Amino acid sequence: ISCFFYSEMFSKILFLVCFSAAIYESAQPGCKLPSLKLRGATMDGDVIIGGIFPIKMMKYVTESHFMDKPDSQSCEIFRLRPYRWVQAMIYAIEEINKKAELLPNITLGYEIYDSCFIPSRGLEGSMWLITGQEEPIPNYRCASHTPLAAIIGDATSGTSISMARLLGVYRYPQISYYAGADVLSDKFQFPSFFRTIPDGEIRSRSIVGLLLHFGWTWVGILVEDTDFGELSRQGLQEELNKAKICIGFSEIIPTIYSAEMNKRIVEVIKTSSVNAIVIICYDGYLMPLMEEINMHNITGKIWVATESSSTSTSLFKSDLAKTLSGAIGIATHKDNILGFRDFLLKLHPITSKNNLYLETFWEHAFGCIWPKADNNQTEATNESNNIIKLCTGTENLNELNLSFFDVSESRVPYNVYNSVYAAAHALHDLYACIPGEGPFANGTCANIQYFEPWQLFHYVKNVYFKNKLGEEIYFDEKGISPALYDIINWHLTPDGNMKYIEAGRIDFTAPPGKELLINNSALMWNGGQTQIPQSVCSESCSPGYRKAVRRGQPICCFDCIQCSEGEIANQTDSPDCLECPDDYWSNDRRDRCIPKSIEFLSYKDPLGAVLASFSIFSSLIPVSILCIFIWYRNTPIVKANNRELSYVLLLSLILCFLCSLIFIGRPSIETCMLRQTAFGIIFAFSVACVLAKTIMVVIAFNATKPNSNLKKWVGPKLPNTIVVTCSLLQIIICIAWLASLPPFPEKNIKSEPGKIIIECNEGSTVAFWCMLGYMGLLAIVSFIVAFLARNLPDSFNEAKFITFSMLVFVTVWLSFIPAYLSTKGKYMVAVEIFAILASSAGLLVCIFFPKCYIILLRPGFNTKEYLMGKGTH
Repeated sequence: ISCFFYSEMFSKILFLVCFSAAIYESAQPGCKLPSLKLRGATMDGDVIIGGIFPIKMMKYVTESHFMDKPDSQSCEIFRLRPYRWVQAMIYAIEEINKKAELLPNITLGYEIYDSCFIPSRGLEGSMWLITGQEEPIPNYRCASHTPLAAIIGDATSGTSISMARLLGVYRYPQISYYAGADVLSDKFQFPSFFRTIPDGEIRSRSIVGLLLHFGWTWVGILVEDTDFGELSRQGLQEELNKAKICIGFSEIIPTIYSAEMNKRIVEVIKTSSVNAIVIICYDGYLMPLMEEINMHNITGKIWVATESSSTSTSLFKSDLAKTLSGAIGIATHKDNILGFRDFLLKLHPITSKNNLYLETFWEHAFGCIWPKADNNQTEATNESNNIIKLCTGTENLNELNLSFFDVSESRVPYNVYNSVYAAAHALHDLYACIPGEGPFANGTCANIQYFEPWQLFHYVKNVYFKNKLGEEIYFDEKGISPALYDIINWHLTPDGNMKYIEAGRIDFTAPPGKELLINNSALMWNGGQTQIPQSVCSESCSPGYRKAVRRGQPICCFDCIQCSEGEIANQTDSPDCLECPDDYWSNDRRDRCIPKSIEFLSYKDPLGAVLASFSIFSSLIPVSILCIFIWYRNTPIVKANNRELSYVLLLSLILCFLCSLIFIGRPSIETCMLRQTAFGIIFAFSVACVLAKTIMVVIAFNATKPNSNLKKWVGPKLPNTIVVTCSLLQIIICIAWLASLPPFPEKNIKSEPGKIIIECNEGSTVAFWCMLGYMGLLAIVSFIVAFLARNLPDSFNEAKFITFSMLVFVTVWLSFIPAYLSTKGKYMVAVEIFAILASSAGLLVCIFFPKCYIILLRPGFNTKEYLMGKGTH
């Protein structure tokens, strides 16, 4: 026995220990750990590559309370898919041995062990490989000089983690073909672990990419009850949170059958509004749950599978078709391994040497059993008296229609194939090292017959090659080969069965944003639908609405609230509304800012046109009256009412009617300055004329009394002075206004939503109200004077008419103030124009219409005698 240890100091001691252990084993059988009765396949060679594969599964697992001796772990269920993985490794090694350019003069051997989906068996298999004997002794390799190069495996992450902790101690390169747990990328914990499958982070990003592509933001998660399942769930949840995808439920699928747990999971799925359900679970654990779901007739769900079950043909059962058809998922990249099919078809329990489970495979493929050595019959009966066909060895694999031989669907076998080639190329680089140019101390190289594991580990880390299919194989800093996934969609066939097709690819070596390539037209969903189904907690908010998250619920569950006026949301599912610029306003749908409508009282506006027409028409009335007064200027009624003052008042009323035209049209600097000042001066002039007429009426009646001192005030001098003085004070107010803070045009964007009101800012509101107040003061004084003179005798008295006119005037302008303050925009201007026209009409009607009535319709009253009260009616 040759015993190797890593320290030369103790090599002789270790040899003795190893030798003694072998002798002691037979002498003292109790002084050793119990064996799991390993069974493997071996083929000798110059260098050995180990392999760990989960070929069989335990039929059942019993719970141990450690009060009785635990039952032995018996693996009984043979699985065809993993067995093809084993054959891919054997085929790759045999192919390499035939290549003259790769490892010339070096023969590769293998040692392959079945882990049975049990981490403890995978761990013991690793010990078996690195120690070289069935009863492993840690820290010893008691075998021939043939060095162990690397170990290919395992498929499950749980077993791979256990193996990686052990192999990392000795720096044996471990290359897994199917273990995807994130934690295995931690080089501190697992320094010598590599894999030809993407890790959990890439898998999670791929799943999230699929979910985002189809708009599924409300998902459920089902994971197997293993370390791999828990680690995968944690990684997926992190990626889902980053993408703002919400989780409706997260359940654990038991690896040990539990009807109670399966029923609870089914009830959760049935009652949840989630439609898209992500599955991270091996098909063997998933099958009982799917059968339970099928029994409850749960259809219409979108099953998003990972590589653990996305291509599992064991789920392709006709009774599961209505449940699982339309499933979508990711699968490891496949490729056709040239020559692999011919190799599989040549498998035979008699002619194929150094292979594992060939007899079991034969029984599984042909549905027969091998006869016992002492039995030559061709048929047998079991305990139920059913006839069972016996295997003869003459069966022909070419006659079988098994997916086992469909190498076009080689996914995991392709990973195994690349794993073996990665180890072989690393060995070739070690073998081709030129002394003096090596990577080790002083440029030394390793001897391929006696190299240390850490030396090959160096070459595996840096391996780079192209396989015979032209694809690049290498490992990044986390020990992962280039990440590539195929997108799988399960279709229902016309005969009621299922098949999967490739509908796209996820390539993380592609430029950012182009990793996902999917053919939507090739997809078919549950029930034969071609329209992409939905899986959302809340329907998307259309443009014009914002999302309002419901209290106590995930962010994917929200209500849609329409944006307020002046705000928009121009994207779907907008979290906030955007305020429009000052010159813009939201449209009715609140999804676009449109220019605000510009508003002012224009001549084209119906209201403006009516007011302008009425103003012009009204101005013609005082013009007509003025013409009448001029024509009848020598009649008593015209002379008796201060003819010149009446002319001036009529002219001012003409201007009063016409000044309202200044208020119509787009405001400008000139019109804004002219509007209120012209109106104020003209009306002050008009009211001053009325006041002068009223005072003259009082003086005229009182001057006729004996010894009256008012005779000297009779004549044009006093009324002219009153008119000029009163008008001058208003002019002074307006000049001071224009000199200090004159009116100016401005855009009012706040008064009315959605409108820009072009209006005149009064500048100084104090000056504006002083102007109106002064005009009101004149009107009140005129009203009081006229009211006091209303009962003066004689029909010559027009104080009554002036009283009514001032009453109308004051009433109009008192009503104007609240109406003016309560309106906005063009209607504010219209109110002021209406007040101007109404007050002007009041003066005109009350003062001049009675006179025109006498002049035109009752000329008999237009005599001196009648006016003196001496005439008859």
